[in-house]
Amino acid sequence: MQLLLVVVGAIAVTAVANRRGLQPSIVVVVLASAVSFVPGLPRFELEPELILSVVLPPLLYSAALDFSVYSLARNLRPILSLGVGMVIVSTLVTGMVANWVVPGLGVVSALVLGAVVAPPDAVSAVAIGRKLGLPKRLMTILTGESLVNDATALTIFTLAVAAATGSHPFIDNAVLLFVYSSVVGCGVGLALAAGVHWTRQRLGESGLETALGLVVPFAAFLFAEELHASGVLAVVAAGFWLGHHDANAGYETRLQARQVWRSLDTLLEAFVFAYMGLQFKFVFEDLGLADGEWPRYLLSAAVVLLTVLLIRPFWVFLTYGQRALRRRYLSVPWRRRRRPHPWQPLPRAQLLVISWSGMRGVVTLAAAAGVPAVTASGEPFPGRTAIQALAFVVAVGTLLIQAPTLPLLVRRLNISDEDEREAESEEVRRARQIARAAAEQTLRDLLDHPPPGTDPVVLGTMRDRFAAAMRARHSADELDAEVEEAEHAPAVRETMLAVRREILAAQRRALTDARDAGELDDEVMRRELERLDYEEAAAAAD
Repeated sequence: MQLLLVVVGAIAVTAVANRRGLQPSIVVVVLASAVSFVPGLPRFELEPELILSVVLPPLLYSAALDFSVYSLARNLRPILSLGVGMVIVSTLVTGMVANWVVPGLGVVSALVLGAVVAPPDAVSAVAIGRKLGLPKRLMTILTGESLVNDATALTIFTLAVAAATGSHPFIDNAVLLFVYSSVVGCGVGLALAAGVHWTRQRLGESGLETALGLVVPFAAFLFAEELHASGVLAVVAAGFWLGHHDANAGYETRLQARQVWRSLDTLLEAFVFAYMGLQFKFVFEDLGLADGEWPRYLLSAAVVLLTVLLIRPFWVFLTYGQRALRRRYLSVPWRRRRRPHPWQPLPRAQLLVISWSGMRGVVTLAAAAGVPAVTASGEPFPGRTAIQALAFVVAVGTLLIQAPTLPLLVRRLNISDEDEREAESEEVRRARQIARAAAEQTLRDLLDHPPPGTDPVVLGTMRDRFAAAMRARHSADELDAEVEEAEHAPAVRETMLAVRREILAAQRRALTDARDAGELDDEVMRRELERLDYEEAAAAAD
């Protein structure tokens, strides 16, 4: 009952915030934090395994479905720099600072805290960036980072917890554990996705195909975790595979899946932020600090939060700024002919946005809740309550500081990429040309070899209308105009619908082939497929 009330309340607050033009995440967190102080309110707390295995997988899977594998390959170095390098550095630096400023927090427990607060949250940054209309490459880097950093942070977390509790992980060597976790996790996700794709092609029922797709993220996560591999990477790999091969599914399946995952994303995001806020009062009660200890602890929490906020800009400067300066002032002629660093095209304003897009969220809270209560010897885990309280401070603090200021920063910097916008417009024009050429060729083939049962008069009329539409609008959107032959209306409709489906199928194949051949941008191709899906749905509904 509590869970139902939290979900309903979070959705209602999100709806009101959206209507008033506010940031839903901030409004939900603030109101839920205030609600946590209601006298007599019981503590609402979920098992960390439930959060990691139920809430996180669908959020990551949905993001991976819409993420282009080609975009990942083009931006692999900056994504790995943020998703792996920065997470490792953030863990170490935050751990050292926490060990220094937090009373009674040992070195190993401080590293546990560092791993807990290291990964930025996919939900917050991507949601804000999408609403603000950030440039495509910037969104690609932020989304790709969010799909990688969780696996890195959770691997470090596993090693740190094992060191603190005296237990032994599956593989003692940190590097080998990370390699095993990554390779096996990706393998599990790809194998599961391939099996699901094969099965869905033979179901022939959109409802069953969508239902099967809903099971994928949970199955991938649990199967990989059973093998001591990364469930996060298994989910991401499965999403990449199925998203890349989505064009092979039926249009009804694609339309259903888009709406289902959008609704599920909204539901889970609202729930996550509400859950964060409802822990506010109880997390600090668990510390059991005396009145005289609060000022020192609050100062320590502020220092840890400030450290987390500053590490990201510092890392971006180290990985990009110094390279840019060396190229500008210290480069020699033969080096200028070498391929530029992948971040080189990003303007300084976009780097500032990347630097300030480090909100923490569900993974931080789930990992903090997953710190064991006792060690292998039966002793209480050192600093467990402090780790959980500081993780909450960092998660809520980054959300309340960065989430409202990031839109202001974007507007102040007036971020736009005219070259990218022009290139995308050109890609759209190319996609439309490819689709038109496929439609024209298919219609000519049908006229030359009419399928059994079709009316040649109707095909001729469609050819004439198609040619007129091409001349008038350079588009096939007028192809489904009604043919004024009332006495043959049923036959006409069936013929036109059959021909229309043939044309749309040919257009999809042409767009997919152009994408696979590197002649068309993957994201533009996906948008054109969505347009064709709605077009086919409208034709079938007539």
